[in-house]
Amino acid sequence: MEQRGNKITIKGVVVSSKMDKTVVVRAERLVKHAIFHKYIKRYVKYKAHDEQNACQVGDKVLIVESRPLSRDKRWRMLEILEKAR
Repeated sequence: MEQRGNKITIKGVVVSSKMDKTVVVRAERLVKHAIFHKYIKRYVKYKAHDEQNACQVGDKVLIVESRPLSRDKRWRMLEILEKAR
């Protein structure tokens, strides 16, 4: 596969795999509160393309940005980092 530029990769956990060839991945990040200086967890959900339907709920995956695949899908599942128990 030819590499064009630097693609953004995100680690996350699969929260839904009910769709065909699509998984919903929840990515977590820490943000520092402006006044209280505590770190707060923020979440974003991404729809990612899973060609082989290999992911299950609870899997830790690595997703990479890609061209628009549908109205909501802008990410591809690159690899499964850890399978769910």
